[in-house]
Parts: sequence; structure tokens; C-alpha cells
Amino acid sequence: MKKSQLLEMHNVGIVVESLDNAISFFQEIGLIQEGRMTVAGEWAGLVTGLKNQQVEIAMMVTPDGHTRIELSQFILPKAIDDHRRAPVNSLGYLRVMFRVDNLDELLSRLTKHGASIVGEVVLFENIYKLCYIRGVEGILIGLAEQIGIHTATDILEKP
Repeated sequence: MKKSQLLEMHNVGIVVESLDNAISFFQEIGLIQEGRMTVAGEWAGLVTGLKNQQVEIAMMVTPDGHTRIELSQFILPKAIDDHRRAPVNSLGYLRVMFRVDNLDELLSRLTKHGASIVGEVVLFENIYKLCYIRGVEGILIGLAEQIGIHTATDILEKP
């Protein structure tokens, strides 16, 4: 039997209270809405373990078409936990990071949509200008503008 190979990372899922607000916010960052639909029925619950569920989803894709965020608004069952205000050192999923071309301009637009900077905008190794923001519904998002010729991977230790 042939060993399975990883082909790509397809998407990251984020559960939101308002799908419309989340779509609008991620479009402001620059993602494109690829599709929107309602997923319901027993088959869906078998995959997630939530039994019979109804969830409206929107698939958002980066302009290069390689990275997606699946935004989900659960109708049934209702969302039960809220980790959106957890600090940066919390266990589990934490944030999504986007590379952008003009961080200052984007921040000015996103603050008009209710985003706030978590700490400060900083320079990392003369490679990136970056920050964390709390975006729509308090979702933690990293933004990085590459300002140097190297990438962060160039300076990370390799195993």
C-alpha cells in the first residue's frame, strides 16, 4: 500500500457569531469570498461528532489562491465555548498570520472596522514589521509586512 502524502493545507476553520461581519472584515484584509452555503444533516454531524447540525459557512481565500479560512456560524447546535479573548500564551489554536504589503495603511482601515492592536507594531530582525490585532468578534490576527530580504524561516533553527 502506498504511503499517504500531504498535498496541501486546505483551510483553517474559525467559528463566528456573525458570518456577514466576519466576511466583511476578512475582505477588508484582502481575502476573497470563494463560496457560501449551509451545511446540514446527519452526514455533517457524523464528521464533526455534533450529531444533527446546521451551520452556515463561507470560504475565504487569499489572492494567490493557496490559503483559505472557513468561517462558520452554527445555527444548530449553538456555539458553547468562547476562546476569542484568550491571551497569546493560551493552549490550542491561537491566531492566523497574514503577510501584507502596507501594514500601516491596512491598520488604519481595520481600526475603522473595530480592530485594535494587541501590543505594539514592532520590527523583527529587520525582516518584518508586525503586530497582533483583535479583529472582528475579538479574533486574534497577526499581520506582517516583509521589509527585509530574508524570511523568518531563514533565521529559525533547523532540526
